[in-house]
Amino acid sequence: MINALPVKDKDKWETPDHIFDKLNKEFHFTLDPCCEIHTAKCKKFYTIEDNGLNKNWQGEIVFCNPPYSSGNIDKWIKKCYEESLKPKTTVVALTAVSGSAKWWHSYVINRAEKRYIERRVKFIGARYTAPFSSVILVFGGSGIKSFSQ
Repeated sequence: MINALPVKDKDKWETPDHIFDKLNKEFHFTLDPCCEIHTAKCKKFYTIEDNGLNKNWQGEIVFCNPPYSSGNIDKWIKKCYEESLKPKTTVVALTAVSGSAKWWHSYVINRAEKRYIERRVKFIGARYTAPFSSVILVFGGSGIKSFSQ
């Protein structure tokens, strides 16, 4: 394992290829708005220096693995929801299941299709599997589905 990052660095954990590839076959992503150059999943991407929160995602098919830290996740999920309201914009986010969080109630319930992942995700760069359950959120969809890895 190369440069395994501890849980405190979870904002930098990279999406495993097997999860991204399965979703990309379905959605054909055009934008990764919150990544580092070496973790970008799409040809078009924004790094922390670009600040994807301040960019317009309209017309894109977005894959977002947002930073999960407190103070970040709520901003990113709000952005995912708001951008999905724009014409010809789809946003798919890989995030933690967080049913007690305010952002979950404000921007996920009744606003995103939820595809619960059966097992905890082993992110690229993490020493172990994530210490939380994960979900794929599809903004603009509806219903609950499972996602097998």
